[in-house]
Amino acid sequence: MSGTLGTTIFPHLWFDNEAKAAAEFYCTVFPDSKVVSVVKLTDTPSGDCDVVTFTVRGQMFQAISAGPLFKFNPSISFIVNFDPARDKNARETLDRVWDKLSDGGTALMPLDRYPFSERYGWIQDKFGVSWQLMLAEASDEPPPAIVPSLMFVDGNRGKAEEAREFYLSVFRNSKPGVLLKYGPGQADNPEGTVMFTDFMLERTWFAAIDSAYEHGFTFNEAISFVICCESQEDIEYYWDKLSAVPEAEQCGWLKDKYGLSWQVVPAAMDEMMTTGTPEQIDRVTRAFLTMKKFDLAQLRRAFEGE
Repeated sequence: MSGTLGTTIFPHLWFDNEAKAAAEFYCTVFPDSKVVSVVKLTDTPSGDCDVVTFTVRGQMFQAISAGPLFKFNPSISFIVNFDPARDKNARETLDRVWDKLSDGGTALMPLDRYPFSERYGWIQDKFGVSWQLMLAEASDEPPPAIVPSLMFVDGNRGKAEEAREFYLSVFRNSKPGVLLKYGPGQADNPEGTVMFTDFMLERTWFAAIDSAYEHGFTFNEAISFVICCESQEDIEYYWDKLSAVPEAEQCGWLKDKYGLSWQVVPAAMDEMMTTGTPEQIDRVTRAFLTMKKFDLAQLRRAFEGE
């Protein structure tokens, strides 16, 4: 399916007050990473909030300091592929990143050799964000540097394949990847549930797995995904397709039927918030705080002071 060329997706991290510190930390941990912008929103329900845009190995992230409302958990993690075909020192780079994330962090799966990777480890860093570091296998097509990974647990248990098909049907520019399922007697996971799958949505690759274990957590607003739209038509489309929890609709945020949080945001808003004067940023902030689904025309009028 072909869609709006400008539509992009990137992860958003909600911190209590550590957004700037976390972004700066990640830029020291991962090569080829940088802070792009810091914007302060004033007089919000959470007080003054820093919104930080940064890249990790070319993948855009956004973070906000907006109070202790949500806590990170491993239902959403980030697979970081270290590709020997692109970096002859990939293994050494992986080990250095692991060592830096280990400072105040907690290993969820120790850095070691596994059946699926020569070098792999899953770690929760000192801020609570989870990373899966993996030495990629030789391949004709290099893997994405960063892949958000969704773990379907507890109430979502066994729904990874259903969710994958749903997202592939919703996003206009989408592509399925591999789909590996558990066979009989494999671990404690029911036969036919997803061992691993990946899929591309608007040029961003995602991964998903099922887990039959009792985890006591699932998706929440600590990590959401921003859908950056070029037009009001696109905003309407993704909002109508994805929103399944009316009480979660606020300031461009919504929850889908799996409890995953998305932000449907006009692309023009980034330019408004990064190039506008403090007065323009305040006007746009006051305007969007009253909205559920974003109205691009109204935001533009607020920016221009009309």
